[in-house]
Amino acid sequence: MTGASQFDGRLLVPLYVHPAVDPAAWQAVAAADPGRIAAVVLNLADGPGDTPDNVFAEAADELRKAGLPLLGYADTDYGRRPHAAVVDDILTYRQRHGITGVYLDQVATHPGALAHYRRLATAARAAGCATVVFGHGDHPDPGYAEVGLADLLVTFEGDWETYREMTLPLWTGRHAAARFCHLVYDVPAEEAGEAAALIAARRAGVGCAVPGTGDNPWSTLPHALSVTEPT
Repeated sequence: MTGASQFDGRLLVPLYVHPAVDPAAWQAVAAADPGRIAAVVLNLADGPGDTPDNVFAEAADELRKAGLPLLGYADTDYGRRPHAAVVDDILTYRQRHGITGVYLDQVATHPGALAHYRRLATAARAAGCATVVFGHGDHPDPGYAEVGLADLLVTFEGDWETYREMTLPLWTGRHAAARFCHLVYDVPAEEAGEAAALIAARRAGVGCAVPGTGDNPWSTLPHALSVTEPT
């Protein structure tokens, strides 16, 4: 593959592999051009973990020194997880890893949960998070795109075959492409260029395509970071 497979927008990198398991992946992310990386999502144990992890902390510090914005992963269980538990995760990430933002995952899509997520976004910003990402994984009610709520909406997370068949709701056209992110896994290397082009064509200013599959496809590097450029 050549540079043609690289996504032209910015990359959101879900780095869901421990640095002791795959140090090369962390090194590759740290070596990336900071201008191409919207943020790196830290996720030790579906959250910050119960106890500090020095190896993880040192690797995260290397990313921060490389100029990469760090987001802490916090599961919201589609609005079922208590507000205080989610906020505790955010505060723990801030204390241990100096995150500058939060990736709230499994965010509800229905309008009835908007008030809950407004409170979470407000609490995250009060805790020092300059960036709030809502990981819906699907297109939510348009109310979630209101100004002052989330900076970025992940409106697709799924496999490559499903992504090829996805259709965009008309309301997304009323917002800047920079507000949307598409995360696509199980993308074969030979189709990475097509995936990158499709993410851009669907007006997602932020995206990520990885080859990984299974329970944790995000343990693999994005195609855009594993590409060897021609010399």
